[in-house]
Amino acid sequence: MTQVSTETAVADFGIDTTTVSTAEAVRAYLARVRGGEIGSLPALLGLVVLVVLFSVLSDVFFSLNNIANLLAQGAGQTIIAMGIVYVLLLGEIDLSAGTASGVAGAVLAMHYVEDGNLLSGMGNTVFIVFNGLLLLAAVLAGLLRIWPGVATALLGVAITMVGFHANPWIEMLLAVCVGTAIGCITGFLIARIGMPSFVVTLALFLTWQGAILQLIGEGGVLGISSSPVLNEVANGNLSVAWSWVLFVVGAGGYAGVTLFGHFRRQAKGLVSAPTPLVLGKVTAVTVLAAVATALLSVNRSPNALEISGVPYVVPIVLALLVIGTFVLNRTAYGRHLYAIGGNAEAARRAGINVTQLRASVFVISSGCAAVGAIVYSSKVGSVDPQAGGLNTLLFAVGAAVIGGTSLFGGKGRVADAVIGGAVLAVVSNGLGLLRQPAAVVSIVTGLVLLLASTVDALSRRRARATGR
Repeated sequence: MTQVSTETAVADFGIDTTTVSTAEAVRAYLARVRGGEIGSLPALLGLVVLVVLFSVLSDVFFSLNNIANLLAQGAGQTIIAMGIVYVLLLGEIDLSAGTASGVAGAVLAMHYVEDGNLLSGMGNTVFIVFNGLLLLAAVLAGLLRIWPGVATALLGVAITMVGFHANPWIEMLLAVCVGTAIGCITGFLIARIGMPSFVVTLALFLTWQGAILQLIGEGGVLGISSSPVLNEVANGNLSVAWSWVLFVVGAGGYAGVTLFGHFRRQAKGLVSAPTPLVLGKVTAVTVLAAVATALLSVNRSPNALEISGVPYVVPIVLALLVIGTFVLNRTAYGRHLYAIGGNAEAARRAGINVTQLRASVFVISSGCAAVGAIVYSSKVGSVDPQAGGLNTLLFAVGAAVIGGTSLFGGKGRVADAVIGGAVLAVVSNGLGLLRQPAAVVSIVTGLVLLLASTVDALSRRRARATGR
């Protein structure tokens, strides 16, 4: 066996203790971009271009009212996209996320309209089948050892069987339980049975679409706008004081975590980004957050009724973003997902439970879809048979892909869904302000998604060519 000298070993691992200058860090980043590791850069540049373009073409685009509306407009689809990111990381697809969110929204609305008596709203047969599916989901989650799925599915059964009176918090909890249960069924069919995700989720897309029609009826509508809490989810705002509390907690927390991690790595002699770059990033985020909070704290009502403060959807999206980022970046679960997305067989040989993790991403996807259903149902004030339809799904998948998550697996972040969701929201909002017809909106959105997919494919080809 060849002996390796101490000097050689130190040289081999010297990168772990090398100080990187600002110039070197910039050159390394540019080299990664040239090598195909572009991440969310195209989406961010596209977002800037779109904002500038619509600001020039429309005097209303940068008004306070429109900014607040823009934040809430695409929040539901963005939240669904956050869950789909987990599925895409494994190179899978979830075509049923949209209609799964529709089922969750329909159950939420029916529980509210029927004052908690789902038996009356569904009828005996549908009620029995509904609870049977929840119990089946609990059993399948148990076989996969996904214990949160077991708990939420059983909690959904308990809520429906006890018959709590209409309560917005109970209804939102029930929606999440239903969404999670749907994910347990989907995950079992794909991960344990071994069916292709495209086929399973396409079949379930049609199945859940039929379930929505069964629950609501053709031409029917279940209104929830009379519930102050449900209405405020997407249409309400924090007070000005709480808006600034959110700024302090959000910006302060980001700065604290970023700087603490940076200086801890420096103290241990590990490679870290140059301090000026880290301080610049923290400063930029803090300034942008402060400006946004200050603008949203101004009264934006044209009449005597005061409307001010950060919309409630902002802390909801931020909370999901922080949790999702922590899970993917700071936990073994997240590292295992990236490993499976990169090479499933290698991950299996390394001892990772590929079957369980493949199933779990569909549970997360459907759970996020249920939260998205709560938001978009609140935005429109009702649930109809088209809830979670084709556009909802396509826009959610599009948001994840446009933001930089790869359709081929192994590359993506929860933040990608937020960036992509912002791009789609700006496109829809800006074209709407310019009074463009739905046909133009669909064409432009499709072209943006096609461009993002092309960039993804080309960047992966470039990465393979450069050996990255």
